[in-house]
Formats: sequence, structure tokens, C-alpha cells
Amino acid sequence: MYSWEMLHFNQKFADHNYASLRKVLVKPSKNNIAVEQPTSVVPAITVIMSVNDAGQLVENIPSFKFQNDNTVNEHNANHNSQAAGNKGVIDGSGKHWWGLVEYLLIGENRPRLLSIYNSTNLLVENLLLKDSPYWTFYANDIANLEIRHTDVDARRRQNVHWHDLDEMTAFNTDGFDVAGKNVWIHDCNIWNDDDCIAVKEQDSNSIHSSCSENMLFERINASGVGLTIGSIGPSKAHSCVRNITFRNCTMYNTFKGIYLKSRPGEVGYTGEITNITYENVQINNASQWAIWIGPQQAGYKEACSLLWPFIPETPCPIPFGITWNNIVLRNITLNDPQLSPGVIIGNVSNPMLNVLFDNVIVNNPGFLPWGNHFYACSGVEGIAQGNTHPPPPCFKVNPL
Repeated sequence: MYSWEMLHFNQKFADHNYASLRKVLVKPSKNNIAVEQPTSVVPAITVIMSVNDAGQLVENIPSFKFQNDNTVNEHNANHNSQAAGNKGVIDGSGKHWWGLVEYLLIGENRPRLLSIYNSTNLLVENLLLKDSPYWTFYANDIANLEIRHTDVDARRRQNVHWHDLDEMTAFNTDGFDVAGKNVWIHDCNIWNDDDCIAVKEQDSNSIHSSCSENMLFERINASGVGLTIGSIGPSKAHSCVRNITFRNCTMYNTFKGIYLKSRPGEVGYTGEITNITYENVQINNASQWAIWIGPQQAGYKEACSLLWPFIPETPCPIPFGITWNNIVLRNITLNDPQLSPGVIIGNVSNPMLNVLFDNVIVNNPGFLPWGNHFYACSGVEGIAQGNTHPPPPCFKVNPL
């Protein structure tokens, strides 16, 4: 038994434009691989891979071997690897890392399945990313990324279709985590037990952009802990996420649905979450919050407690260093959420501005914990319009 260590794209791969490749990734081996930008002490052999018409994961031409002088030599190869249907498979053997006991022993010190850093002009397609020990796919400080027809599957029981307490012990199995600019992820299926998609921040210290911006996520089927922005915390270099759209997505038996979350930071640090749109999203049978816009729920001291609001006196502090502006939910349908529809809470000293619910319709909501108020709602300047029903109680309602 072996596990995957981080599999890293390198900028030198991305700078080559091979039109014949249907996807590009680093070839795993039974030895752990951690290839960053090449240095004089990296002798690792890495290989460009692709999926052929038969659905086989194969080495393609060219592939590369890093030399000790930071140069790259090309060599020819033709080697078949694992295949599943029409998708190549990278299996992280996550079951050996998941579980409450394992989490208490090793915490978050677990490998990501696939990690990209400081890269541009990337296409990833026709993959099944299966059972990651930790985050499944992490693209950090990148520009011009497309992911298509690539699925994430991380579940403790193969045929399970709900997120119970046992399933949720596949901790931290994020689907696609991205930070950078110009990202398009589409036509993907995600089942996991943390953020399905998470947009992370950039700041003025980042390489390719000072803001995570210009991202489109569409035609996604997802079930997990949300189509997510965050968590975003203020920083000295001004954390930033803006111009992000999720549209034409379906979430079935998900834990959380639409999830935007901030986290605390030092006094005087700043950040923003601006121009975020969720459009044409259907969420069916959410077992926790179908909509959450506010502080991150987590287990660390400064976070909103995972037990809030069900256990009296549990804290839910609201960070003040993040500026929220122009958050739009349009044509959203929530069917049979097991709890009240959601939470929209900002800091009253720095309230959320221009939050719009346009045709946000809730069918058969749960009664707890908000009863006939339906939402926890404070620290927000919001408008409900169209056929929105029920409207959040602190929103202004525009008549049809």
C-alpha cells in the first residue's frame, strides 16, 4: 500500500503548447513525488500524460526529464496505465487516511492528490480523481486554467448517496480549490465531504494576479460542503476574490449548498469578496444549510462553531476585516432542505452591501432552527425581488 504525495505541475510543462494533448498531468509512480519549480537538486523524472480515444491513460510525446542544470530533455514514450471507462484515474487510497481516529493522530498533515502552483495556460480533462487523502485538486496562483469532464469521488462507502456522520469523517477532501485568474471549470461531477469547489484568495504578493478573479463554474453536479467562496481572511496585502460566477449547477443530497465564508484576521488587515453570482442552481435535500453567507463554520477557536446555533452559548463571531459587495443569487431553487433555508450574517460595523436574492424559491423548508423567520439575517443590506419566497427577514422586498 502506498499513498500519493503531491503531484505538481511545473511552469515548464504549461509553457509548451501541445495541441495533440487531450489533458496534461504529471505521471504518478509508487514513489512519492513532489516536483516544484526545478532546482539543481531535483532529479525527478516527470512525464506528460494524456487519455487516448480508448480511455487509456498513456504517456504522450514529448515527456520530460529534469536535469541537474535546470534544463529539460525530451524523450519518447508509449506506456499504458490505469483506465476507467473514458477517464484516466488517479486514486489516492484516501481510506487509509480518513476517519476520526486518523484525524486525531495526524490532523491535516496529509498529502493532496494533485497540486499546481505558479502556472499558466492549463487544460485538465477526462480524469477521475478518486479518494484523495486531503484536498483533491489545488491550483494555487495560476492563470488561464480550464478543467472539463473531470470528476471527483471521495466517499467512505462506494454506493452511498448521503452525507451522514460516518461519511463526513472523510475530512478535508475538497474537490477543486483554485486561486488565480481566468478559470473555467465545467461539465464535472463532484462527490466529497468538504468544499466541492472553493475559490481561494490572491493578494498583492501573488504572482499572476492580485485578486482571484474572472472565474466561471458551470454545469456542475456536486454534493458535499458547498459551491464555495473561501474561506477568505483579511491580510496585510489585501485578500481579494471578485468576478466569480456559478451557474447551471445541481446539488443533490448535499451537506451545504451555496457557501460563502470569511475568516478572522489581524486588526487593520483588509480583504474583499466582490461581484459574486450564483445563477440557475438547484439544491435538493440539503442536510445542513442550503445557503450560508457569513463567517466560516469550523473547529478552530475564532470560527463560528460547528454546533451553532443548536447548542446554547456556542459562539459565532463575525469577522470585520472583509468587505462584501454585490452578491447575487438569481433563479435558485431549494427543494426540501432539512433545516431552515439558511444564514446571511455580516458584521454590523462593516455590513454586507448590495446582496440580491432574485427568484430564490424555497420549497418545503425545514422548521428548525429559525421557524417562520426562515433565515438568520443581520448585518446585511439586501433586496429580495422577483418570485423570491420566503424572503430573508432583514431584506427589503421589491414588489413584482
